[in-house]
Amino acid sequence: MSESLVDRKLPPVTEIGAAAMVAVAIGVIFNAAYLPKHAPTSVAIAILIVAAALEATNLFLVSRIQDFAWNRFKQVAGWFLVAYAVIAGMIEYAFIYDDTRGTQLVILTLMLMLFMLNVPVLAAFTVARYERV
Repeated sequence: MSESLVDRKLPPVTEIGAAAMVAVAIGVIFNAAYLPKHAPTSVAIAILIVAAALEATNLFLVSRIQDFAWNRFKQVAGWFLVAYAVIAGMIEYAFIYDDTRGTQLVILTLMLMLFMLNVPVLAAFTVARYERV
């Protein structure tokens, strides 16, 4: 008898992805609280590194899954990425339109990119994990 798709052991992708989203949210709120002045760069970069490390860990864990619906994962992730690239582009435009410049803009842009990449991975994983290969 084959293992149930619901009961099989998978890495904690959704939990790590949620932690990465929390780190990104904290980073954006922290930076936005200082606008139009600059937030302390060291704190903002530390939060950015934590979020990036969580997302890199997630991508590594997902890449190591055996017997996974990779075609469905790529399909869902691709369409989510298109949608979130549009959303991220609009938010980036708002940053630039509001005269956010320099290091502050770079940090916010990198956090926005992490947000844009995290959601497609979480959505695609959630769909693909329940598809039989």
